[in-house]
Amino acid sequence: MNVDYNAEPLVQVKDLCKYFQVGRHATLKAVDGVTFNIWKGETVGLVGESGCGKSTCGRCLIRLYEPTSGQVLYDGKDITKLNKEEQKEFTRRVQMIFQNPYASLNPRMTVKEIVGEGLKLQGMPNNEIEAKVQELLETVGLNKDHMSRFPHEFSGGQRQRIGIARALSVDPEFIICDEPISALDVSIQAQVLNMLNRLQDELGLTYLFIAHDLSVVKYLSERVVVMYLGTIVETATSEELYANPMHPYTKALLSSIPEADPRRAKASQRIPIKGEIPSPINPKACCRFANRCEFATERCFNEIPQAREMSPGHIVACHLMEQ
Repeated sequence: MNVDYNAEPLVQVKDLCKYFQVGRHATLKAVDGVTFNIWKGETVGLVGESGCGKSTCGRCLIRLYEPTSGQVLYDGKDITKLNKEEQKEFTRRVQMIFQNPYASLNPRMTVKEIVGEGLKLQGMPNNEIEAKVQELLETVGLNKDHMSRFPHEFSGGQRQRIGIARALSVDPEFIICDEPISALDVSIQAQVLNMLNRLQDELGLTYLFIAHDLSVVKYLSERVVVMYLGTIVETATSEELYANPMHPYTKALLSSIPEADPRRAKASQRIPIKGEIPSPINPKACCRFANRCEFATERCFNEIPQAREMSPGHIVACHLMEQ
């Protein structure tokens, strides 16, 4: 899909923070000062290891979590300041596909009720809902015979298709895909990815694709945002990031992608990340990656690095970039 990067971004995330109070003097900084944009029609990959704040960030974008500070603008409007009518329209335009297809579907509801729930809330008459649900199921590769069944009667891949049909039911523009294939078998993963690609082309969708599998993100995304411990360390186009990673954490992540060709696998050098991921509770004001980085200097342990644009669209937050 052609993306107009000269237009106003569809989603603007500005200095977004989401903190959780976990004790009297303990604050878990799940998302800490995150800034990025998403343009209409593009797929942005949000990557990083487990616990880095990817899913929390995605949930703030759809208001499942209220941000502690910062702004999320959707189509130019602050999503925390919408009136009742605007909020209803926002929930129609923005949807989410959840990570776990076993936990995200109500076991007491039939497929027809699950997929049709959003249509009902948006005011569609009951006599039209059945035809629309059937159409949605066919769009995601299921059929009308599945409408009367319950979630436990389906495989993981089929359940995720039901979750996608539910997200599509209200004709959204922007879908947050929260690791939608990580709980599925490898053979099913490719089917779901191809379907998401096809739906984007057919329906003109915009995606935020949250994942920790970098090969999947490369396949799907125009641009990639790399997160580490609540902060963004690098942002670039997919092509640029994979060809020229700059942040030490990004380099280590990319080196861990398995290589199918034995000769290339032998030639590529894996970069190990030493030590354990530090706690996000009351983090020190410094580079979050400093205690695991082999290039860290004294400054890295005492000062937060500022994001710098190294080339058009390639932004890195690392003190080493100033040298």
